[in-house]
Amino acid sequence: MCVTCGCSDDAEGKITNLETSEANHHHDHHTHTLPDGTVFTHSHHHDKASHVHAKIHGTTISLEQDILAKNNLLATQNRGWFKGRNILALNLMSSPGAGKTTLLTRTINELKQQLTISVIEGDQETTNDAQKIKETGCKVVQINTGTGCHLDASMIERGLQQLNPPLNSVVMIENVGNLVCPALFDLGEQAKVVILSVTEGEDKPIKYPHIFRASEMMILTKIDLLPYVQFDVERCIEYAKQVNPHIQIFQVSAMTGAGLDSWYKWLTQKVGSLSIPV
Repeated sequence: MCVTCGCSDDAEGKITNLETSEANHHHDHHTHTLPDGTVFTHSHHHDKASHVHAKIHGTTISLEQDILAKNNLLATQNRGWFKGRNILALNLMSSPGAGKTTLLTRTINELKQQLTISVIEGDQETTNDAQKIKETGCKVVQINTGTGCHLDASMIERGLQQLNPPLNSVVMIENVGNLVCPALFDLGEQAKVVILSVTEGEDKPIKYPHIFRASEMMILTKIDLLPYVQFDVERCIEYAKQVNPHIQIFQVSAMTGAGLDSWYKWLTQKVGSLSIPV
């Protein structure tokens, strides 16, 4: 169980390599003896093992910091792994249905002649989005978190072993749909990108401020639907800037292509800052 957000009591992560279709389950068998002598054995993700001890010994609050510290240590290792291979890693975050996968597939298809892009796809269940990514021709690995509501650095570390992205490339991490917990966990990415659709309401940046504060960029998607929904673009931008004065904002439609040039320019410039050939 994640002591930070309360998700995933006994979930185990599953990583599927879409090239081999092999699924790798990650779990540990663990035995506990309670004060009354009861013994029980269960399986859980290694990073969450400490929570069981926390509930038994009543130290949940103090262990929250330890779990985040461990995650941050692994994230630092991931960041060094990316840097050593000259790989740009981006953490794409949004609520479910905001259009991450649609934006990602169009981006890959339109930039595949310039950039080598690989994808780590995060969802609680299914490989549906990973299959869509695979159709673009890029390498993709699916991470299923079960009842977990976010990816963490350990999952990314294991996912990279399966993905094996090439040197001088880009890794897009499509996080589990959620506007809260993904922002709390550093994955080792160079930048977080939050995606918000015009169907969600312009007040999301002030209702869920941490994810917007942690992100370098906000992509406002589905702007082709603006004539049909009640959404105040200027107010949304004002709210986002209120939370994070330095956030960059692009307005795009992955269906019509409107505004995508600005996103592509930002991406290629970000790649160029790492000296990755484009």
